[in-house]
Amino acid sequence: MAGFFPATEYPDVLVGLGEPDDAAVIRLDDTHALIKTADFFTPVVDDAWTYGAIAAANAMSDVYAMGGEVVTCLNIAGFPSSFSGETIAQIFAGAAAKVREAGGVIAGGHTITSPEPFYGLSVTGWVDPARIMRKGGARPGDRLFLTKRLGTGVITTGAKQTGPGESEAHRAERRSQGKPDLDVRHLDAAILSMTTLNRAAARAAQAANVRSATDITGFGLLGHAVEMALAAGREAGAGFRIRMADLPTLPGVWDYIAAGYITGASSRNPAALGEHVRLSEHITPAQKVLLWEAETSGGLLVAVPPQEIDVFQAALAAAKQSCWEIGEVVEGEGIEVD
Repeated sequence: MAGFFPATEYPDVLVGLGEPDDAAVIRLDDTHALIKTADFFTPVVDDAWTYGAIAAANAMSDVYAMGGEVVTCLNIAGFPSSFSGETIAQIFAGAAAKVREAGGVIAGGHTITSPEPFYGLSVTGWVDPARIMRKGGARPGDRLFLTKRLGTGVITTGAKQTGPGESEAHRAERRSQGKPDLDVRHLDAAILSMTTLNRAAARAAQAANVRSATDITGFGLLGHAVEMALAAGREAGAGFRIRMADLPTLPGVWDYIAAGYITGASSRNPAALGEHVRLSEHITPAQKVLLWEAETSGGLLVAVPPQEIDVFQAALAAAKQSCWEIGEVVEGEGIEVD
């Protein structure tokens, strides 16, 4: 789009016409800028209310990745004509509950008839122009923190392959191959993660004067980390080092990866971005899947200046939000995983 809309002609578009980022940012005045983003996807769980809540949390996450607060949202939806009004209402209700929790409001939207259901939001937030968090900005010495466990893509794939719609023949064949049923407790843990807003994580990052962050979604941990690392490389000759042993995972993930409950993203993402990543020889095939597998409504990956780590962790603890230190920013380029 930058070729059609040169950034020099739109000085108030602070993010969106240059390097790619999680959302567009438009300056209103010296202390306020609008954040604009949109996201939608097809159902990842069977329960309508929960699907709406996950989709809303996921869509609003881009605002938090920029360091902002949610203000207003618009529904973006498509449903088959066979969908009942009650099911659609439950999807909208789940989303509305999450938007209200975020301090925002759903003020309208647009719905079409679609052969495949989808739901999401167009989200408007705001941020101080001087405090925008971008994918760029990480510097050597910064420490890398992740604010949610990995594995939502694996677990929801397992739920789809072993859920109520599975035929008896398929179930018998799957079990004969030693592939497990999905433990409902594992799905519940994934749902809790996906419906948790990244609001507390973003506020903690702002308190710690963080300038580089992103949220972990369809490109997986490594795909989104590559985007940050490449920006750090261009700006400061920096790269990332990630410690595999320190990565937090949802319960059951390794069993489900072993059973083959994975998506095409685990191969598409490394094919597209793998040239920027160096994996230790000790990384197993299953670990490689987890590193690249798509996440839904994942956490924030945050580069925290070393002098601000105590502030960051204290703010998260006060909000009862978990975090894990998973690596650091170093001189060099790309990403090394050991």
